[in-house]
Amino acid sequence: MQQKKVPIRMCSGCSEHKPKRELVRVVRTPEGEILLDLTGKKSGRGAYLCPNSECLKKARKARRLERALDCAIPAEVYDRLEEEMKNSE
Repeated sequence: MQQKKVPIRMCSGCSEHKPKRELVRVVRTPEGEILLDLTGKKSGRGAYLCPNSECLKKARKARRLERALDCAIPAEVYDRLEEEMKNSE
């Protein structure tokens, strides 16, 4: 019997490749809203981060989320994401 392949994704902060389940998805919805997607099921363009605020800071500094999601991200959205991440830890 063949084992199911584990999906691997790259963290936008530290650039490490990890199993998808260990990462948190940041999604830009079709309406242009940017949210943390803890279920990984929301529709829209996604980027992945390790579930710690350190990787979010790195991704913010290098503007990696903006590149991955194809849009500019205002500072207050980053602050909200950081709050949500702290609450989910």
